[in-house]
Amino acid sequence: MNFQDEWDLESAMTVLKHQSVDAQTWAEAVEWLLLYGPPEMQDLLLLASAAATQTQFPELRATGYTRDGQPCYDVKAIAKSLDISAEEAQEIITKKEMAHEMRHFVNENETFKLQ
Repeated sequence: MNFQDEWDLESAMTVLKHQSVDAQTWAEAVEWLLLYGPPEMQDLLLLASAAATQTQFPELRATGYTRDGQPCYDVKAIAKSLDISAEEAQEIITKKEMAHEMRHFVNENETFKLQ
């Protein structure tokens, strides 16, 4: 079973509302909503993610933005913020790409800079 089929909107929302769900299950529900949830839920979660990133990792700055306005970060900077190696960070992202059958790495020349 692929990741998209492991959840539906009702089950993901139930997990998010649950008071004592474990962190891994909660993160998977959020990940599913970000990828496959309704657009308004995706927008809300992306705003929450941006706020959390700014609060928890103030040193992490976007190096560019995708066409649809999503921030892009340098893998080395992400790894440093998470106190892991760049190779480990790249491996995690590569696994997510394979699991989601979706591209997550963006080449710098595909991003746009804010002036």
